[in-house]
Amino acid sequence: MFDINLFALFGQLLIGLINGSFYALLALGLAIIFGLLKVINFSQGALYMLGAFGAWMGLNYLGISYWWALFLVPLAVGAIGILCERFLIRPIANEDHLYSLLLTFGVALVLQGLFTHWYGSSGLPYAIPDELKGGFRLPFMYLPTYRAWIIVVSLAVCLGTWLLIEKTKLGAYLRAGTENPQLMQAFGINVPLIVTLTYGFGVALAGFAGVLAAPVYSVSPEMGSNILIVVFAIVVIGGMGSIGGAIATGLGMGVVEGLTKYFYPEASNTVIFLVMVLVLLTKPAGLFGKEA
Repeated sequence: MFDINLFALFGQLLIGLINGSFYALLALGLAIIFGLLKVINFSQGALYMLGAFGAWMGLNYLGISYWWALFLVPLAVGAIGILCERFLIRPIANEDHLYSLLLTFGVALVLQGLFTHWYGSSGLPYAIPDELKGGFRLPFMYLPTYRAWIIVVSLAVCLGTWLLIEKTKLGAYLRAGTENPQLMQAFGINVPLIVTLTYGFGVALAGFAGVLAAPVYSVSPEMGSNILIVVFAIVVIGGMGSIGGAIATGLGMGVVEGLTKYFYPEASNTVIFLVMVLVLLTKPAGLFGKEA
């Protein structure tokens, strides 16, 4: 029998939900890019790191507040993604998926190396905005305001993105433009522009997650590489290219990780990969994926 400490249990569940919020945002970006464009974007973690550094540099060099960074940094990261798609990925768009994986992996190494050279490997602090300091005393735990903000805004962005892609005419154009580009071009739709903007939006989600993460974790060049492998495992569990699967699995695996940290801490770093192995053995397409 477990002697359950509710305060510790709910504390770990909160940490799991916060981690799950970041997993969901990053996995959602990966699922959009792979599901619609069939590009395996291995630079998503580096762009997440770039979002955190963008917020830090904006505050320390330009005096840009957290709230402006939350809006401007994802746009800047998305613009970088658009340039990468236009000049690096598009020339190899018709090649094997392995080429895009290797290319984006190289981009990630370059970005991480540059920021390590400029700022070192130690973490840099980024203060929580004054409006989100403090917390709430709940009957079973203390809930910091900023942690609650991360969960709420991440869920809102994930839900809004899912509705945009699955339930709107624009989303239908996106899906049709990637599944049958010749037919869409015959109807006068600029498919290359749709592809570029979709890639930019997918990486902008990583930049947005980086800004959210800056006040919680130390801003460091390694923060993207530390989370990327976990996020790829989550995408595999949910199903490659499944938008809803990426969101649900990201949040769910965050909770599973939090529970594991409480009941069996030694397995907390591997539980997501164990789940991935079990899913691949029983349902290779993922929990929400479709069989080829």
